[in-house]
Amino acid sequence: MPRKKPVEVEKWHHDKDWSAAHQDRMTAGQRVADAVAAGMGSWVFIIIQTLLVAAWMILNIIEVVSHHWDPYPFILLNLLFSTQAAYAAPIIMMSQNRSAERDRFHANADFRTNVESKKDIEAVQIQLSRMENEKLDRILTLLSDGDAGKLDAVLGLLKAADGAAPPSIA
Repeated sequence: MPRKKPVEVEKWHHDKDWSAAHQDRMTAGQRVADAVAAGMGSWVFIIIQTLLVAAWMILNIIEVVSHHWDPYPFILLNLLFSTQAAYAAPIIMMSQNRSAERDRFHANADFRTNVESKKDIEAVQIQLSRMENEKLDRILTLLSDGDAGKLDAVLGLLKAADGAAPPSIA
């Protein structure tokens, strides 16, 4: 069975979430293995299997039917359990490997998102620093001219920027 190549994060990043992208890549056999592993790892499975084992033992201990098909020590039941374990273990391992692959894919998608967010935040910080420097340059220009009207304008800018009352100059 040919293995599918890993999906590049950039290919689906804006169209799908990581889970949908991973789900789209799964073959029918992988979906069956995940469903079997999910079913065998549930309380419903444990309860049903416990009831079946209890019924098996009771029917073989007391003579409800004409003969015991698996008398104590229940060798046929042990054979069935061994067969179930022989098939269940590789299926569960396949599902766990796929889960680990899905986790790596998710971690890679998170990393890419974090890198993009960091770049965006850095760009915003640069823009804010540029705006602040421009304001400070305007303030310094107004102060160096020594115009009282401009000084009031500077104090008004400070008030608007900080949201606080400007300091009074006596």
